[in-house]
Amino acid sequence: MKPVWIIDDDRSIRWVLEKSLTRENIEFKSFASADDAMRSLSHDVPQVVVSDIRMPGSSGLDFLQALRQRHPLIPVIIMTAYSDLESAVSSFQGGAFEYLPKPFDINHAIELIRRALEQSRRKSGETAQLEIAADILGQAPAMQEVFRAIGRLSQSHATVLINGESGTGKELVARALHRHSPRAGKPFIAINTAAIPKDLLESELFGHERGAFTGAAATRHGRFEQAEGGTLFLDEIGDMPADLQTRLLRVLSDGNFYRVGGHQPIKANVRIITATHQNLDERVKQGLFREDLFHRLNVIRIRLPPLRERREDIPLLAKYFLQKSARELAVEPKQFSDAVLQHLGKQEFPGNVRQLENLCHWLTVMIPSQVVEIADLPAEWQGESAARGGGIGDWKTALAQQADIALQRGDERIMETLAMQFERTLIGQALQHTNGRRIEAATLLGIGRNTLTRKIQELGLDNQGE
Repeated sequence: MKPVWIIDDDRSIRWVLEKSLTRENIEFKSFASADDAMRSLSHDVPQVVVSDIRMPGSSGLDFLQALRQRHPLIPVIIMTAYSDLESAVSSFQGGAFEYLPKPFDINHAIELIRRALEQSRRKSGETAQLEIAADILGQAPAMQEVFRAIGRLSQSHATVLINGESGTGKELVARALHRHSPRAGKPFIAINTAAIPKDLLESELFGHERGAFTGAAATRHGRFEQAEGGTLFLDEIGDMPADLQTRLLRVLSDGNFYRVGGHQPIKANVRIITATHQNLDERVKQGLFREDLFHRLNVIRIRLPPLRERREDIPLLAKYFLQKSARELAVEPKQFSDAVLQHLGKQEFPGNVRQLENLCHWLTVMIPSQVVEIADLPAEWQGESAARGGGIGDWKTALAQQADIALQRGDERIMETLAMQFERTLIGQALQHTNGRRIEAATLLGIGRNTLTRKIQELGLDNQGE
């Protein structure tokens, strides 16, 4: 069993807990600061954490938020003075396992720790460190700032703007903000405003009444109504047409909207989270984005760093994606050699986290050996200037390997499954290349726009996020 971590800058508190845990034959590890504990998370994982709130440097709240992002099943007992209790309850919103007010009875403390250990064993067992349900990982200071922002916003309904390059995981952050908010029990609805033609986007957002336009055979609820009580994520907001910017501003100002062709106002009880890879400040100066809307959306801004600014996270992410791909394909997970992890850490990754995930999926399919060496990487990834183009080798060979795995497993309807994956990948790449412009993507693919729209719906690409 992993140890109990004690985090407190008060040496006497640590001493009392250490002696009591020793008497109970419970393994422990002590830290004088949350910063020390955070550094230890890169190579060690606790079974239970007992932490003070107020310490020099990072607080116990900061550590809790970082731990919840990486290892959400680990129970945390918070030690706090009575005066801190209300703020702790408000900040954590149920994230802590229990609270231990100071001064505490040591027998009560040990009882709480035993209960937390039992819950930890029941929920997670002795699984490997990376066998977790985490969707956002990161130890780099820039990512810690993102985790802190998510934690600080956990009780907020504030509008949030997420800035980040393509592939950095903007929708994942939006989903985390929703999941840790008071609206978590309500819908999370995502829409890529750049991926929908201008003439359809208004109806997508606000819905339409029957007969509002040709083809409107029935009343349709838009994304605002679908997200009622929850969160609406508007991706690539920088590409929103000017007239829809005006309509969105009215919703944010008045709290009401109208369906297309409608005359009755509808109340919008929705939290807005937006994202863009563009510099909205510059687009405002260029007259391409309404300044008043920008100020409405820019209440809280979170900058999601590109992978090249958080290179220390590349090994952690690479290991996670390699295990994730193995689970999805039901094959034995591979491992990276130290040389490969060091090599990948030097790359630029213009496609960011998504590009790294694609590479790990390719390696899972293509490499016969269990340990991935530099020579196993696609040719364009092997040099010092690798990973600038983002290619992943011979797709026909990858397809053959994928088909062989499916045949060996005895899967059924293999052609249908692989054909769907092929179309999903091809259409997804085309939409990414055209920044979501469907007419242009259809032209490049050599198919009609209606065909593309139908396939996007069939393949579930409507809400494809960053």
